[in-house]
Amino acid sequence: MEIYNQIIPSRLATADLEPVIVADREGWLASFTATHPLWVMEQDDQIVGWVGLEPFYGRPAYEHTAEISIYIDQAVRHQGVGHQALQFVIAQLPQLGITAIVAYIFGHNQPSLKLFRHFGFTEWGSLPRVAELDGVQRDLEILGRRFD
Repeated sequence: MEIYNQIIPSRLATADLEPVIVADREGWLASFTATHPLWVMEQDDQIVGWVGLEPFYGRPAYEHTAEISIYIDQAVRHQGVGHQALQFVIAQLPQLGITAIVAYIFGHNQPSLKLFRHFGFTEWGSLPRVAELDGVQRDLEILGRRFD
């Protein structure tokens, strides 16, 4: 939660407006499974980020599609940690049975859009001005990629 809370004030990568505590996210943490895992990233025995694959839309027909979230500690951003994390996740997909990933990214979050596009994700949709962050309406971009 500490890493997640770091990004909230920037209004760049989450629609949460106030810090969250572990108790608020216990159900969310418990929702990760062997087919939709949560991984932590470490450097020098320190957790520097996490990446999770969550079930998409919660219906059986979507069981092979996952929503991805990546959060990186501010001390190591722009150092390739996100690149390594996404590369790792993609390598795990065959054994997880996941054939498509969807990422929801704010339209003004250029670093994340660049990262996912680097890995071949393309625009699958756009939700214009669906979020309001400090009085500014923001778009939500939907990027996706199939892994058949």
